[in-house]
Amino acid sequence: MTRPVPLRGAAFTLPALVSLLTVAFLVPAEGRAQQPKATAKASPTEAALDRLAKQPAVAKALTALQRENEWTLTEQIALCEIPAPPFKEAARAIAFRDKLAALGVQKLRIDREGNVIGEIKGTAPGPTLVLSGHLDTVFPEGTNVKVKREGSKLSAPGIGDDCRGLAAVLATTRQIIANKIPFNGRVLVVGTMGEEGPGNLRGVRALFSGALKDSIDMFISIDGTGFGITNGAVGSNRYRVAYKGPGGHSYGAFGMPNPIHAMGRAIAKIADLEATANPKVTFNVGLVSGGTSVNSISAEGVMDIDLRSESASALADIDAKLHAALRKALAEEKARWPKSTVPLALVIDTTGLRPAGTTPDTTFIVRTSLAAARTMNVYAPLTISSTDANIPISKGIAAVTLDGGGVGRGAHSLDESYDDRTDGYKGPQWILLVVIGLLTAH
Repeated sequence: MTRPVPLRGAAFTLPALVSLLTVAFLVPAEGRAQQPKATAKASPTEAALDRLAKQPAVAKALTALQRENEWTLTEQIALCEIPAPPFKEAARAIAFRDKLAALGVQKLRIDREGNVIGEIKGTAPGPTLVLSGHLDTVFPEGTNVKVKREGSKLSAPGIGDDCRGLAAVLATTRQIIANKIPFNGRVLVVGTMGEEGPGNLRGVRALFSGALKDSIDMFISIDGTGFGITNGAVGSNRYRVAYKGPGGHSYGAFGMPNPIHAMGRAIAKIADLEATANPKVTFNVGLVSGGTSVNSISAEGVMDIDLRSESASALADIDAKLHAALRKALAEEKARWPKSTVPLALVIDTTGLRPAGTTPDTTFIVRTSLAAARTMNVYAPLTISSTDANIPISKGIAAVTLDGGGVGRGAHSLDESYDDRTDGYKGPQWILLVVIGLLTAH
């Protein structure tokens, strides 16, 4: 998960209202719709969630999530201590499947991509909702993933992103089944492969291109910590760009086009690209390589480039400008040595494409997520990020990514930590209320 862009809208709880008015209502959130001001009277969706939380089966489940919070933490630790480096998530997938089976999830299977998929059937016909967490981490094979516990704080690579999400999915699933909570339709409980960078969302892509692609009505990914609602999908285009030639001696072969010089020209042009702030557009050359010695004209200069925006059209625009800059750098390096017959080639490989888009603030899934946060008395800002939800959002399917509660620090670092504090249990409580709220007739 790419961490969310900070506050751009909010759900407001009455105790926190006064302190948040200045931040949320007087300072406009850049590029996104504002949430309506809170009023003393609950909206119909808010009133429905308030009533839902008091229904016997739901109230019992909410109480159990708090009382049995240690169970959730134990599962979070157990999953985190199973290594899941990019493209090697199978062991964690098997463990997640077995844990779902023990909870009573039906029709469990692991699909061709490696996703874990199971089903909880409702008491009446209705929509299909996916509740998922991602199985992979960003850490390479051999990383020490042993969890260190100090009071309410857990420390280990991946403990928050996304072991917290997986544990919250398990805890929510457990209570829905154990308390026989009535709902319409079905919940597909999923553990996805390849959410992190190298995976390029391969698990969720497979989910929406396989047998289930036309049957999913709503999608919720649980990813990360806190109480954010991600309904804006930051799209990204990633490329590995190489300028290639035969290379030669820096003195004896001088006068030929130089791949690294061409790459340098390209980097300078990329640095001078103009990008909008609203919608936000970013570009970055993150890695460069090439060369064998100081006195050699390298045979290639290679760089990895990342472009991002929450706007599909803005992303396409900066992408076109990037490709123009790359071609111009090639032409200029060739023109610099007009007498040379040595070839210079430009090779562009796509290493990742994540679609951009938005689930509008006014949609039922967003309103329900906000209303459930209000009922649970937690502050839940609307955010934009790059998550598994990018894929369904791009397909026009109602989708959000919800955080799993608690407080996380250092995501994607070896010092990553999760602090459950005194109210981490509210994450699974909130998720359960959202899921049942979406599948209950109001």
